[in-house]
Amino acid sequence: MIDLRSDTVTRPTEDMRKAMYDAEVGDDVQGEDPTVNELQNLAAEITGKESALLVSSGTMGNLVSLLTLTNRGEEIILGDQCHVYAWEGAGVPIFGGVSLNVVKNEENGTLDLDEVRNSINPRDDHKPTTSVVSIENTHNQCGGYPVSESYIKDLRDVCNLNNLKIHMDGARLFNAAIALNTDVSNLTKHLDTVTFCLSKGLSCPVGSIICGSKEIIVEAKRWRKAIGGGMRQAGVFAASGIVALNNMVDRLYEDHENAKNIGNGLADIDGIDIDVDYIKTNIIRFSLKDKSSDMNKFKNGLLDNGVMIAPAGNTVRMVTHREVSPNDVGLVIRAVSKSIQEL
Repeated sequence: MIDLRSDTVTRPTEDMRKAMYDAEVGDDVQGEDPTVNELQNLAAEITGKESALLVSSGTMGNLVSLLTLTNRGEEIILGDQCHVYAWEGAGVPIFGGVSLNVVKNEENGTLDLDEVRNSINPRDDHKPTTSVVSIENTHNQCGGYPVSESYIKDLRDVCNLNNLKIHMDGARLFNAAIALNTDVSNLTKHLDTVTFCLSKGLSCPVGSIICGSKEIIVEAKRWRKAIGGGMRQAGVFAASGIVALNNMVDRLYEDHENAKNIGNGLADIDGIDIDVDYIKTNIIRFSLKDKSSDMNKFKNGLLDNGVMIAPAGNTVRMVTHREVSPNDVGLVIRAVSKSIQEL
């Protein structure tokens, strides 16, 4: 079965399994797990930040980061397609008492800087104080688009003029760096906090990382504990993260190549509406030209032919990852063609 529902379906490598089995552990709440500490130091070094914190998921990482950067009654500017707003259960307003000021995402996942400026509230007793802008890289709902360093720098300039902080949901941050042919630290140096997932393209079974200044991470650790995220012998899974950061980053370009090749094949199928130029990383988005088509029938047809997808409405997202090989590309294209014909 070729599972294209998400890169979260990746399973740990044999090297990861061995590292997890052999991991030296301690009590992470007390800061005594040597494997967790090694992973956090490595993550901080890679992102060019002073410190880092291991959390259980990307959602927890975003929540803890934004709780750390805001005070109750303040406001965050973020995109209408971003994961924090659309897919994280309204955690930030629920737990932080923080308003969300939603701005339309551009097709490439960015926020129009003029709209950001116009969305910043003036000092007014009638309005929440704007304190943070939250962005996403790569942008999941916007086709896995990588957001460039130059854009982040321009956003930083806007935020500096208005005393705002920047958080980045960098769930697929390493995919962005590979696609842009740049170091991760170039994409993170203008940020106050950044999260990235170990459990997506990097193939770990669980875990995400928050990176920021020492002061921010001390406060983030307090928030992690407050929402029930304190972990004890977490080195058991942190060990896989060390393997991932050392061994799994450079191969991400293979996922991007496979995604592009699948997209090129889909473009040749009558009945598929896809913009191949929109595929920049490991995410493929397309729709069926016949809007009356039964998407469940299409999904089940693919399943019968060995391909798993997770459609939403008339749109399909496919995500390539380590467990999708170049040999699978042709199988996926043929399965889609057959399913379209059956429709």
